[in-house]
Amino acid sequence: MSSLLAATPTPEAPPHTGGLLLLIDGTAGLLTVAALGIVLLLVLIIKVRLQPFVALLAVSIAVGLSAGLSVTELFGTVQRSTSVSMIESGMGGILGHVAIIIGLGTMLGAILEVSGGAEALSSRLLNLFGEKRAPLAMGLTGLIFGIPVFFDVGIFVLAPIVYAAAKRSGKSILLYAMPLLAGLSMTHAFLPPHPGPVAAAGLFKVDLGWVILMGVIVGIPAVLAAWAYAAWIGKCLFVPVPQDMVEAADEAKAAVAAERAARRAAVGGPTDGASTGAGKSTATGKGTGAGTGSGSVAVAEGPSEAPAEQPPALSTVFLIIGTPLLLILAATFSSIALDPSTFRSVIEFFGHPFVALTIALLMAYYLLGIRRGWSRKSLETVSTASLKPVGNILLVVGAGGVFGAVLKGSGIADALADTFNDVGLPVVVLAWLISVVLRVAQGSATVAIVTTAGIVVPLVEGQDLSQAHLALIIMAISAGSIFASHVNDGGFWIVAKYFGISERDTLKSWTVLETVLSVAGFAVAALLSIFI
Repeated sequence: MSSLLAATPTPEAPPHTGGLLLLIDGTAGLLTVAALGIVLLLVLIIKVRLQPFVALLAVSIAVGLSAGLSVTELFGTVQRSTSVSMIESGMGGILGHVAIIIGLGTMLGAILEVSGGAEALSSRLLNLFGEKRAPLAMGLTGLIFGIPVFFDVGIFVLAPIVYAAAKRSGKSILLYAMPLLAGLSMTHAFLPPHPGPVAAAGLFKVDLGWVILMGVIVGIPAVLAAWAYAAWIGKCLFVPVPQDMVEAADEAKAAVAAERAARRAAVGGPTDGASTGAGKSTATGKGTGAGTGSGSVAVAEGPSEAPAEQPPALSTVFLIIGTPLLLILAATFSSIALDPSTFRSVIEFFGHPFVALTIALLMAYYLLGIRRGWSRKSLETVSTASLKPVGNILLVVGAGGVFGAVLKGSGIADALADTFNDVGLPVVVLAWLISVVLRVAQGSATVAIVTTAGIVVPLVEGQDLSQAHLALIIMAISAGSIFASHVNDGGFWIVAKYFGISERDTLKSWTVLETVLSVAGFAVAALLSIFI
């Protein structure tokens, strides 16, 4: 009899009881908590204008308490014990992977920016493709230079080149700006080391090599579709070059020329043009909207003066950008193609994102800095300054990790997984739809990605999906996060004001461009997910 009783399974108690679950029991209560939490998040960000990090953290706590989590489960205890704080584990779990990659990538982008790498790249492409294909050259510039730099930084650096091309041709600035923006937006949405795909890779536990590979496969067709729309809208809508931006660029160049002349006069001859030109162009260009590299490169000087600093060689720029990508991809595929060995371990070591990006950064320090006359202090100043805007991004990503940890620990994630599975839609479609709704509602692509990932990760647990398939789901989330940029998105206003486009024309051009990029990227990801 005792053995029979021992064999009888005892029903498992629900993981948590309390909060709203006292009023609405079971799955219905958990889904209600999830829905109210997302609504509260949107209200706090859109209506209350609360900083997204604070909003995500507050909603995570509210959702946890409403789902019946105890204070100890959420925050741990003052005394040392075995209890694990969900907030600390959620924040630390994601930032331990993401923070280093974003930090290294940001410093790498800053060195490329300040050294004039963008000027070298765009000038060579414009010369290669000629006047008629200048829009394509601008698109390729945005696509390549957008890999190591953030979206808004890419606009600030490359905008003067767009002004010059549009002014020289007399055509609409949209014809040159939209392809550039499409390239910058594609890399920002789909490729590491940008925060969105890196954060999603950390939450899904997907190797960055797969994210890079799928980002290229999905992103290239998407950006081609966006370029096609850009070519059409650039011919339909005429927007003149904003004169205030052109004048600001000219003033910046004049200021740099005066600075260099004053320094040479003070010492009686040529001085360290590399550090002077780079440092001054950064300070001036950021304040006026002039390109960082153009200030120190495009200054025409008299025959009696020393020549301006030459931009870095295009091969050097490609070498620095391509090295970490190739190393990471090599490490990813070595685990598939090679048996465990010392050789494979070496490849995996150098191909780890932390090591690969560190190598690329050190290469940039030497090839673009020290070898061209920069002082170590200049390198430190540029690197430190570049990290200042990163704090907000990291906090938002970390708070998204907290939200995901609370959803999982409270049982809401399992309830959502069961419900979405009953709907019958593929996970890749649900991921894109959820990301689209969050993006359109609150504007931030990063918030949309980390929030969607927290919701979707439980849907794929236990399905034994391959790394490639998970990477495609990340691509769907990333595609949804750039859908229909409008007035609640900071990028919308940067594009409108920086290129002198009216709000109405920005909706017709930029908003539709982002939508085309999103839908095309999702379509490719969804199609590939059928076969992978």
